[in-house]
Amino acid sequence: DGDFLSIGMEHIAPQAARNVNITAVIMDNGVYGLTKGQASPTTVPETVTSSTPWGKFEKPMNPLDLYLTLGVSYIASGYSVKPKDLAKLVLRGMEHTGFSIIHVASPCTTYNDTFVQLKGSAKLGIDPSAWTIPDDHDVSDLNAARTVIAEGGVPLGVIYEDKDRPSFDEQFSSIRDSHTQKTAEELLNAFAL
Repeated sequence: DGDFLSIGMEHIAPQAARNVNITAVIMDNGVYGLTKGQASPTTVPETVTSSTPWGKFEKPMNPLDLYLTLGVSYIASGYSVKPKDLAKLVLRGMEHTGFSIIHVASPCTTYNDTFVQLKGSAKLGIDPSAWTIPDDHDVSDLNAARTVIAEGGVPLGVIYEDKDRPSFDEQFSSIRDSHTQKTAEELLNAFAL
C-alpha cells in the first residue's frame, strides 16, 4: 500500500484510462511494514509509527474511492485472513477483461496490528470494520459502488465491474484492423525527394 499508493500512484491513472488487461493485488497493512513501519497513505490518524512519533495527523487516503474515481474497471476488496474468498476475488479479477484491482486489508502484526479492529471483538466491545457487501449489490452500477465505498470500514467483495468497456488490447486491435498497413516500399518512398 505504501509504494502503490504513494510513489507508485502515478501508474494507476494511465493504466485505468487505457484499461490495460492487468490485475493488481494490493496488500494494505496501513504502514510501510517492510521498512520498519513508517506511516503510509492509509495509516489512520493518531497512529504512532517510526516516522510519526507523535501520531499521524494527515487524513488517510481512501484507495477504493481513488480507484473508482480514476476509472478502474474492476474493483474488489478483500481480507487476508479469508484466503478462499480472496482467491475468488483475485480469480474474477484475472478473468475480467481490463484493469482490475483487488485491495486487500492485511494487518501488519509487527507494526500495525489491526486484526481485532477488522474482525471485531464482542468481549472488548469492538464492532468489526470489515463487512460483507450484500448479495443484491449491483456491481455494474457506479452510484451503487460509490454508496458501498461511502459506508466506510472495509467492504468485502466486488465493488464495481464494467464488463462493457473494451480493454486496451481490444481497442488497439480494432484501430489496427481498421487501417491499412503500408508496405515497406511505400514507407521508403515517403522519404524520397
